[in-house]
Amino acid sequence: MVVTPHELVVEAKSQITEVACGAAQSLLGKCVVLDVREYDEYAAGHLPGAINIPRGILEFKIGMVPEAANKQAQLLIYCRTSGRAALSAVQLQRLGYAAVVSMAGGFEQWHTEGRPTEKPEQVNFE
Repeated sequence: MVVTPHELVVEAKSQITEVACGAAQSLLGKCVVLDVREYDEYAAGHLPGAINIPRGILEFKIGMVPEAANKQAQLLIYCRTSGRAALSAVQLQRLGYAAVVSMAGGFEQWHTEGRPTEKPEQVNFE
């Protein structure tokens, strides 16, 4: 059976836990925050303390992130609107991560609600 990307996201969301932005903000500093958007999206602004691992390489790179070594630790994952985060959360669960939550509405909702953001420090080679 052929499915659409939207159907994949709906199926993924039925298999994960999603939290609203307010609940996500209360987790900051208490969990590992993963931004699965592309680097240019991350560079334009991200949740405070977020680690960037783009969706396309998440399964291959997550094991290289010291903060994510404990598969029992709480992970908060987000993307732009929540689709990539839902797909990522399912895969992380399959990899053995036991406490993965996805942020509903993604960074767009977070930003719309006026919640705090950061930008990576710029490297100056002068």
